[in-house]
Amino acid sequence: MVEPLLSLKNVRAGYGDAMVLHGVSLDVRENGSVALLGRNGVGKSTLLMTIMGYTQMRGGDIVWRGQNIVRVPPHGRARAGIGWVAQEREIFPSLSVEENLTTTARPGKYDLAAAFRMFPRLQERRRNMGNQLSGGEQQMLAIARALMLNPSLLLLDEPLEGLAPVIVDELIAAIKLMNADKTSAVVLVEQHTDIALELTEDAVVLERGAVAHSGKSAALANDHATLERLVGLRVAAHA
Repeated sequence: MVEPLLSLKNVRAGYGDAMVLHGVSLDVRENGSVALLGRNGVGKSTLLMTIMGYTQMRGGDIVWRGQNIVRVPPHGRARAGIGWVAQEREIFPSLSVEENLTTTARPGKYDLAAAFRMFPRLQERRRNMGNQLSGGEQQMLAIARALMLNPSLLLLDEPLEGLAPVIVDELIAAIKLMNADKTSAVVLVEQHTDIALELTEDAVVLERGAVAHSGKSAALANDHATLERLVGLRVAAHA
């Protein structure tokens, strides 16, 4: 049996005294893609932050390439190959687009030229400061910067939220390219369920901080009763 790239085993975590995740277990395959779904407030973003090491673990294991990384700090997890695009994007506002991309770059397939091929709009704005970009351009920059770390796993926290349809289409195309490249696994948190399931192979649905459903994305996309019960149907952002 092939060992998962990432394995969460009975993870319990939260913030201070507040427990948010209650025994979450899931696996991410090498070069796999997982949609992490659920209604607002069920712990999706907290789960990504826990993988990165930004929450307080109360129990369980996070196993990365066969090694338990519960005690590894966030920068160590990034160095090990886990990339994260937060909802807040967290680009450097006083650095240019090119500086944002090159400051944290590591050797690998995704270099500056590859980032500009994926997002030509960033090449046009390469000399602009981070705070001179639109919201959509900032999201492109955040994803491109994470890719330039050349991670083995990329965590995307609602990358399409609040963006214009034309930008959403560009980002969907970029995520499809990432999946086709098979250079990294992807975990995608996205409120637009139909898009998330279209872009991924596997799906996990959280409810009240626990896994309520796990299976293939294609099967869940056709299971409207389960989607309505656990997620609530939501129209695509680019429809």
